[in-house]
Amino acid sequence: MGRITLGLILGAVFGLTDMFITMRHGNQPATALLQAFTSRFAVGFLGANLSLPWHPVLSGILAGVLISLPDAFGLKSYGGIIGSGVLFGALTGLAVKLWAR
Repeated sequence: MGRITLGLILGAVFGLTDMFITMRHGNQPATALLQAFTSRFAVGFLGANLSLPWHPVLSGILAGVLISLPDAFGLKSYGGIIGSGVLFGALTGLAVKLWAR
């Protein structure tokens, strides 16, 4: 599977997953759900298409952390947001290692 296609699929899956996790924390405004979706979509898409001379899992983790930092600083919720960025970034790197051409 190509990296762009894989990134689109992973971005949509991670975005929807994080959006549903955000909805479980009470009544959230639409902007919070959109922020959760777009942030994790970016982790999936950019993590899959990032080309660094490292193992893909490390590249994915780097993308996840860098994309998560603005949200974590803005919401003052560091552990959960950066943790999910690391998790989704690592999963993206693993998927790239296994399935990308």
